Parts: sequence; C-alpha cells; structure tokens
Amino acid sequence: MADPRGFMTTPRQIAVRRPVEERILDWDEVYADEPGLVLLPIIDKQAGRCMDCGIPFCHSGCPLGNLIPEWNDLMWRDMPRSALERLHATNNFPDFTGRLCPAPCETACVVGINREAVTIKNIEVAIIDKAWSDRRVIPIVPEWHTGKTVAIVGSGPAGLAAAQQLTRAGHTVVVYERADAVGGLMRYGIPEFKMEKRVVDRRVRQMLQEGTVFKTSVNVGVDITGEELRERFDAVVLAIGSTVARDLPVPGRELAGIHQAMEFLPQGNRAALGQVVPDQIVATGKHVVIIGGGDTGADCLGTSIRQGAESITQLEILPMPPKKRPAGQPWPTFPMIFRVASANEEGGERVYSVSTTEFVGDGAGRVKALRLTDVEFKDGRFEPVPGTEREIPADLVLLAMGFVGPQKDGVVAQLGVSLDPRGNIARDDTFATDVPGVFVCGDAGRGQSLIVWAIAEGRSAAHGVDAFLQGSSTLPRPIAPTTRPMVV
Repeated sequence: MADPRGFMTTPRQIAVRRPVEERILDWDEVYADEPGLVLLPIIDKQAGRCMDCGIPFCHSGCPLGNLIPEWNDLMWRDMPRSALERLHATNNFPDFTGRLCPAPCETACVVGINREAVTIKNIEVAIIDKAWSDRRVIPIVPEWHTGKTVAIVGSGPAGLAAAQQLTRAGHTVVVYERADAVGGLMRYGIPEFKMEKRVVDRRVRQMLQEGTVFKTSVNVGVDITGEELRERFDAVVLAIGSTVARDLPVPGRELAGIHQAMEFLPQGNRAALGQVVPDQIVATGKHVVIIGGGDTGADCLGTSIRQGAESITQLEILPMPPKKRPAGQPWPTFPMIFRVASANEEGGERVYSVSTTEFVGDGAGRVKALRLTDVEFKDGRFEPVPGTEREIPADLVLLAMGFVGPQKDGVVAQLGVSLDPRGNIARDDTFATDVPGVFVCGDAGRGQSLIVWAIAEGRSAAHGVDAFLQGSSTLPRPIAPTTRPMVV
C-alpha cells in the first residue's frame, strides 16, 4: 500500500483546464500542457490515496483489467519506469484512454463508497505523458517472425490494439484504413480540444518501427474485396466500427441544414488541422441544435462554440440525470449521473425530456426551426406532454443519437459473415466469425461502446487470431469468454 492514510488526509485533485475564454479561441487541448505533465506536481499525493484494496474493484470496473493499485503504489514511491511497465502490461494505449475514457474504474473505486474516488484516469495519463516526455516509450520489435500474415480492416483503437499485439507476436500485419490517415474516429471524429492528433501520430510511429504496415485511403470492399483479403492473408480481423448513424425520420428531415454528427465533426477536425474542406458544414453565426446528449453531442457543442455559433441548444429525450449515484445503480456499477464535459463548461444550453416532432423549413428548402414537445416515460415508451409543443430556431441541426451497427454492404457482405440479432457481426468466444479465418473486434461486434472496451476487444481478438494461426497463444486476453456473445 502507498500512503496508509492518504485517502483520509489528501483531498481529490484533478488537472485544471485552461480558462474558457482562452481555450475557445483555439483548437488545442483544454489543458495548458499535456494533461499528464500538468498533473505531475500533485500526482504522487493523488496516487497515495489508493488503499491497495484486498479486492480491488477498480480491476472489475476496467474492461482491460488494469493493474491500478500496482502503478498507483509505484508512482507514490517515485518509480515511474516500473509504473509504466505495469501500465503497458494491460493497456497498449493509456495515452488514449487517459484522455478519452469516462473512467468506469473510478466509479468502482472502494474509496468512492463514502469519499471522492482516486483520480485513476489522471494518474494513468501522468504516467504515460511523462514517459513520452522522457523518451521511455520505445518500439518492441518481435524477436522472430512466424511467417503468418494478418489483415486488419480499420485503424481505430480496436484495430490498432489487435495490430500491435499480433505484430509483437511475430506475425506480419497489414492495417487497412479508408481515410487518408490512421486513427479511425480518433483521427477525424474526436476534436483536437479533447485529444490532439500528435498523440495518435506518435503511437503510429511506434507501431511502424515495430513492423506493422499501414495502408491508408484503401476502401476495403471496393478497392480490395473481402475475397481477395482471404486469398492474400492467413487471417482477417474486421475492426470497422459501428458507423451506421441513428436517424430521426420526422417530417422535414429532407430539409437542407440537417446533418449527422459524423458529417460535421470530421470536416471541423480537418479544418482545425489546416486542411482545405470544400463546402464545409460550419456553425458560424447560426442557431445550432444538437439532438443527443452524449459524448458525440458534446463534441459537436465544443466544435460549434469554436466556429462561432450564434446559439447552441442540446436536446436529450431522457430526463436530466441525478448529480449523485441513484439507488438503483449502486457501487461499483457505472452510474448514469449528471456529468459536465469540457465543452459543457464553455457554453450552450442543455434541455432534457424533449422530443423532436418536426423540422420546419423556410420555404426555400432549408431548415429554420425545430418543433419539439416535452415527454415523459410511461408504460415503456415516451409520451408527449400536452400543451408543451413549441418551436426553437435552428439554422443547423446535428444528429448525435448514436450508431446502430456496422456498414452491412461492402466487405461484410462479401465475406458472408453472420450478424447477431442487434445487427452487429456475430462471433464466438475467440472473436471468430462463422467464416473460417475471419475475426471481429470493437464496435463492429460489440456495438457502440467505450474506447477502453475497444482496446480490450482488440487485445482479446489478437489472442484468438494468434491461437488460430499457431495452435495456442500466450497473448493476454482481458475479456473473459462468459462476456462474449456467441455466433448465431
């Protein structure tokens, strides 16, 4: 155990963000420096708050099974090299999760039962950012090669995790990405103010030095078919994500000015990186309405603020969540509570328990307003509240209501893999589909989820692929078989 009295004597302290009036004028991360480096003066004390519990529930809260008490103790003892080794033992990309993960480990922290939880996420990002600063993150090149080849379709966190694990196991791995740069949604879906792309770039450089091959601007299913992949490679991993966005089929949906969030955000990201974006969708000077109250909606909010929107309203059909853990979601579960993202600090209005009934046009084919009504949940469905109908101005409407599954045409159809009842790619305990040699991981098989689940899925799928190619595998497998949906 680190400091035996730390959890009683040291208050919780987190990284301080830049002032709102400063950070909304640029696209840099919301911290004055890398968040981990900002935290270094306080992180040893914060790590000392960990009780090194006999049963560390933070392990079960983390899909990766991170060795949290171990690296907390090592940081408190000023042993950052050893802490980094323990951190990388379970997580390929703590610099991603330390910025983007909602930290279910913290809601499972035993200290959090009657005090504020340990700042696990902040300690994690401090360990890795300090390691990068000290040039201690180095390539791990395999000692020998198996002669086996693996194609990975998709370069999001699941695909990258699977690729790094399989490369280190000695296989020749080629990652295909249809965008012009590696990273999946981390590249063009996550705004710069949440994670600057240099964080992805340095990991890609590490993987290149390890031997992973990346092929960008290749649309698998068009430029190369699923059948060709199976002919050329010994195994194929589908890490294509859940990219089919949920739509809102109400009157007026055909009007101009209504866009899916993933039409808007990638363009904003490209522009923030200095790229020229023809006919860019921008919020400048517009009344923006964001439908959806999750992380994607918050990304749209922060982007719209930086583009100079006239007003921003974020709508959510669910009631406003409580500020404290509700009785029906006891510790150590991940509770649905009121959370404030950095973008929510910067502006905009959040409206709960409302449903859109119609998009109103201006007579020239563009949206000018949104008609909505309050709703309440009755008998398993949302019912409108009479007398609450109203209109709000809307020059730009962004649909951020989540995703319903992977794209079914293209490589999925060509490979002939089965789907589960939810429309995701079905797989067994080894992450194998019902097509021999074809595996799936991440949102494509699990459904829309967290980045920490994506990395855990990629690592687990790598175990399955390695065992398929070699007969057995020594690669770690963070996801237990009992949590896996079976092939239908």
